[in-house]
Amino acid sequence: MNRREFFVPTAAGALATTYAASRFDLGLVAPASAQDGQEPLGGQPPQGSTCSIKDFDYQIKHQRAFEAVLWNMPAIAIYSFRRAAFTDLGMKDNDIITYSATATPKLEAITANSTTPYISAFTDLRKGPVVLELPVAGADGSLYGQVVDAWQFTIADVGPTGLDKGQGGKMLFTPPDFKGTVPDGYIHVASPNYRIAFAFRSVPAPGKSTADAYKYSQRLRMYYLSEAANPPQQKFVDPANMRYPTLPFYDERHFEDMHAIMSVEPVREHDKVMMGMIKSLGIEKGKPLTPDDTAKRAMRQAAIDAWFYLQSWYDNFPANKLYWPDRHYASLLQTDENRTFTFTYDDRIDLIERAAEYFWCTYMPKVLTDNPGTQYFMAVADKNGKLLEAGKTYKIDVPKDMPVQQFWALTVYDRATCSFIYSNSNRTTLSSYDLDKMKKNADGGVTIYTGPKAPDGLESNWIPTAGKRPLPAMRCYGPTEALNNKTFKLPDFEVVA
Repeated sequence: MNRREFFVPTAAGALATTYAASRFDLGLVAPASAQDGQEPLGGQPPQGSTCSIKDFDYQIKHQRAFEAVLWNMPAIAIYSFRRAAFTDLGMKDNDIITYSATATPKLEAITANSTTPYISAFTDLRKGPVVLELPVAGADGSLYGQVVDAWQFTIADVGPTGLDKGQGGKMLFTPPDFKGTVPDGYIHVASPNYRIAFAFRSVPAPGKSTADAYKYSQRLRMYYLSEAANPPQQKFVDPANMRYPTLPFYDERHFEDMHAIMSVEPVREHDKVMMGMIKSLGIEKGKPLTPDDTAKRAMRQAAIDAWFYLQSWYDNFPANKLYWPDRHYASLLQTDENRTFTFTYDDRIDLIERAAEYFWCTYMPKVLTDNPGTQYFMAVADKNGKLLEAGKTYKIDVPKDMPVQQFWALTVYDRATCSFIYSNSNRTTLSSYDLDKMKKNADGGVTIYTGPKAPDGLESNWIPTAGKRPLPAMRCYGPTEALNNKTFKLPDFEVVA
C-alpha cells in the first residue's frame, strides 16, 4: 500500500465517517447497515422529506412570471405610456403631447403632478437617429425633465440643469447599432435601446401663466435626422380633456406588454438569465407570444401577486429609509447606493428595491444630487405610525414659511394605483398658489384636510379621497438648505376624530 492509498481510507475516510455520524444523530439520513454499506453524503433530501409542490409545471411558471414582473417593472411602466398614447390618443412616433392645462384625474399616471403642464413624446430609433429641438430657457419659460430609454433609465436630463444647460439646441439620439457620423451642431446622446421617451414639465416664467407655458412648450420639434433638411410640420396632441390610461396592467396583459418590449430591445448581458426563464412562459425575442394554458394561469396570478407584494412592501416601509427618523415620510426618489436609479452594482442587480421605486415613480433624474431641484415626500403613515386608511379624514399643518424657493404642492393619490383620485370636483392638489383661497391659521400657516368629506366650512382646505386609501405627497420645488440638510421637518398627518 502506497502513501496515497493509506491516507484515503484512513484520513479522508475517517473524516467522512465522522461527518456522516453527526448527520445520523440529527436524523437527516438513514444509518447504513452492515449489509448495505456506506451511503453517499448529500445527493438527496433528508430522510422522511416530502415534496410540497403538487404541480411542478404551474409552480415554476408562476415563480418565473412573478420574478419577471419585478425585473421588468421599469420597462413596463414606461412602455405603458407609449401603448396608451398610440392606442388611446391616436399618436405616432415623434408626435408631441403638450397639455394646455394642468393634469386632472383623466391622466391616469403614476404619481403625476397637477401644478405644471406636461409634455411628452415617443420615438423608435430603429427608423434612424432622431432630432429633438429644445427652446432656450428664459423670460418666456423653461423646461425640466428627462429623456429615458426603454428601461426608463435616464439618458439625458433637459433644462437649465440638463445637458442643454437651458440654452436650447438640437439633441441627436442615435440607436445602439449606430455606425454613422454625428453632424456638427448637435448634442449627441447615444441610446442603449431603440424606443425612447421623454417627459418634460413646462414651467411658467415669473409673471407668466399656464397658457404661456403651453405656448412655450410648442416650440419643441421632433423628427428623424433623415428629415432634417426639410422637417415635417410638428403634430401636437393636447389630451387635457381626454382619458390617458398609462398605468401598467396587473393581469395577463402585463406579459403582452413585456413581450412587446422584449421583441424590440437588445438583450443586455445581465438579463440573459431572465430571458431564458421567460422563454418557458412563451416570451421569446423575435417570436410570437405563445403561452400554454398553464403559463396563462400562472402569468395572470403572478402579476396579481406581484401587485400585492409591492403594496405590502410599502405597508412595511423600511424605517431606515424614512427621510426623518421621527417622521413618517419617504422620499419619492429612492435611489440605489450610488445615488442613481439603475440599482445595478458590480456584483448584483437589486430587483426588489428597483421594482419598488418604479412601482410608485416614473421619470427619475440620472443622478440625485445632494441639493436636488425638487423634493417629494410621501406620507407612508400617520403621526402615530399607523397606516393611512380609506374612509378616514386626515389633516396636516403646513407652516407659513415652507423651505422652498419656488412653491410647494400637496397632492393626494390613490394608494392602490399611485395615481390621481377621481372625484366630483377633480381636485387632486392644493399648493402655495392656492393660499389666497384657503382659510389660514393664526400663525399664517394652513391646515389641509384629506378625506371623503370636507370638514364644515373648510372646503377650500380639502382634497377629496372619494373613499380611496390615500397616498399624500408633498412636493417642494426649489427646496432650501434647511430641507435638504433635514433641519426642517414636515409635520406628520394626523387623523381627525
